[in-house]
Amino acid sequence: MSTPAATAPDVATAPAALVPGLTRALAARCAALRYTDLPPPVRLLARQCLLDWIGVALAGACEPLVHMLAEEAREQGGHAQATVIGHALATSSRQAALINGAASHALDYDDVNMACTGHPSVALIPALLALAETRGASGRDFLTAFVAGYETMCRIGRTSGDAQYARGFHTTATLGTLGSAAACAHLLGLDADDTATALGIASTMAAGLKSMFGTMCKPLHAGRASADGLHAALLAARGFTSRPDALECPQGLIATHGGTPSLDIALAAPAGGWHLHHNLFKFHAACYGTHAAIEAARQLRTQHQLTPANIAHVQVRVGASSEGVCNIPEPRTGLEAKFSLRHTVAMALAGVDTAGLDAYADEAVGQPEVAALRQRITVELVPECPGLTLSEVIVHTANDATLRQQHDSGRPTSDLQAQQQRLEEKFHRLVDPVFGAAQSARLITLVAQLDELSDLSPLAGMLATPASCCAD
Repeated sequence: MSTPAATAPDVATAPAALVPGLTRALAARCAALRYTDLPPPVRLLARQCLLDWIGVALAGACEPLVHMLAEEAREQGGHAQATVIGHALATSSRQAALINGAASHALDYDDVNMACTGHPSVALIPALLALAETRGASGRDFLTAFVAGYETMCRIGRTSGDAQYARGFHTTATLGTLGSAAACAHLLGLDADDTATALGIASTMAAGLKSMFGTMCKPLHAGRASADGLHAALLAARGFTSRPDALECPQGLIATHGGTPSLDIALAAPAGGWHLHHNLFKFHAACYGTHAAIEAARQLRTQHQLTPANIAHVQVRVGASSEGVCNIPEPRTGLEAKFSLRHTVAMALAGVDTAGLDAYADEAVGQPEVAALRQRITVELVPECPGLTLSEVIVHTANDATLRQQHDSGRPTSDLQAQQQRLEEKFHRLVDPVFGAAQSARLITLVAQLDELSDLSPLAGMLATPASCCAD
């Protein structure tokens, strides 16, 4: 299935008085989006993002960090406004967004968009689900707000994402807060002025450090971004004030966090007209920066029937940006292993299933064959592999052969039906163990029918079912 070149409504061509600055222009574009503006492939992609998010969130709901957050919410109490998925817990919408956001990023198995150098769905969907459940919004309202927030997050990312990431900010946390605010502002029906206010409030909340990768704080970033964005939109709806030029003003978000406040860059149409066309789904349960190297290693193993015994040495050639993201040399935990090029390439060359969650259990990190192979792998930072999505793996065999393979993981598929099938397989793999195959199938069907739901109570009701691993 090819992607048509449909484009989002062009608010950038409105009179200058309507778009005096970057923040206001983005807010106007966000507020103007309507369900009828979304071509069928964009609606399908939005549903695919929701399906994938539900899968990784339900599997992540079993993680210790999520239990800690749920316990904290129970102790604090509050109005039962929204569902904490997989935990049979209803809490305030902000707490639900926090917990569900952290759950969905806990396994680092969620989608990516390189325009914002981050993970859009884990910042947007938890807040939108909580708000939609509280306000009785329809499936179409939800989908439109999701796309509005997604496109806004990526447009801001085009002006600042790489620079923020290079400075040490986790853009899922920083830009995710603004994306969540934009999405929630749209669901609340805020106009361009109030949406700009929401973006301003979100800007002063935006934080999150890459130095926390490999710890529980990384998934907390997603939860915080979702919850803070929701809070920003709700405050803007009440008349709370902020600067309407918070992105581009002196000492504003871009000045402090990095980037270039350019309308031309932010509003330039991506290939296909929508940033959502460039969403990248994960099919390995590790940092996306490891995926290109994993794929290259898997191809070499399959093509040349490699085993750890006939591998003398391995070079993994990646971009310099990998150093502060996914180059933990000696991982001690399963979470650290997800951010280790050496370990994940060793897994791929040893034939370990890098899509399986069990492969990243703490006890699996020290598996002798993989650990021994990891010691024969070196990571080289080279200019020939820019960014996080291009890698080359060079295997030197025991009989002095040299085998090379490159892979680029930054290219989205154009076959959305094939992608749907692959996502459903991933969904069953993640959700069947915690919900059972029958419940998994019902969830897939319900998400496919999202556009026709008058409210999201059927979905919230299914997600409220306690997961088999969440007896609390």
